[in-house]
Amino acid sequence: MSLKRQYEHDGVVLLKGALDAASLAAAFSAWEWSLANPGPGASRLPQREGVFLNDLFNPRCLEGYREMLLASPLPALIADIWGAGDVWFFYEQVFLKEGGETRRTPWHQDSSYLAVAGKHLAVAWITFDATTAGDSLEFVRGSHLGPLYNTSRFDLDDETLPINANSVLPRLPDIEGTRADWDIVSFATEPGDVVLFHPAMLHGGAPTHPGTRRRTLTLRFFGENALYDPRDNRAGPSISGFHSRMKRGDPFRDPSFLKVR
Repeated sequence: MSLKRQYEHDGVVLLKGALDAASLAAAFSAWEWSLANPGPGASRLPQREGVFLNDLFNPRCLEGYREMLLASPLPALIADIWGAGDVWFFYEQVFLKEGGETRRTPWHQDSSYLAVAGKHLAVAWITFDATTAGDSLEFVRGSHLGPLYNTSRFDLDDETLPINANSVLPRLPDIEGTRADWDIVSFATEPGDVVLFHPAMLHGGAPTHPGTRRRTLTLRFFGENALYDPRDNRAGPSISGFHSRMKRGDPFRDPSFLKVR
């Protein structure tokens, strides 16, 4: 099966060795920039032990990311998988898990947090530490095709608790408690590999264990077939005036998004 067909059908593909040494080093420098320059979205997610740091959509992101993004092979690879020419950078998200038995990232869909829909959406998951399939990001194969759920608020005691109690979206099912009922896939990775997935995919991350860490950078992209699709409470992107300028079904565009291909 071609990568294009696999992405359309499964919603996730593994791009082995997508980043050469120089591209991987540039991505790691961007990750380090984010840790040194936390934005308003930076947070330390609740843990019973260990550290789980997260930051995303830093309004200053391009100060540390522009050069890397424009030189990266990822936009061309993504365009080929989409079968489309134009690619824009949406936003970054960085993670650091270390220092003990950190919690797994709860099952969720990124699209529940974002006012965008369409075929030409992609998340490039880049980890700078080798992972086994059991300690990597996990996906429910084909779940990008629907339904879209009222996604997790990342509660320690109940991962299905919704982020928005008034949303019309259905509550998340207990995927972790009924794993055998779901077509779950994950990939062992080495530095330089990229896991590419659609943001509507149900996915969650394995925990880290004492003596290990996982340093991860995710880069979000959109293309020609990306449409404004508002969520409750004007969920992302947090660009001044963006929502008031848009109506459902409009092409998802804003001058602040860097065109990378």
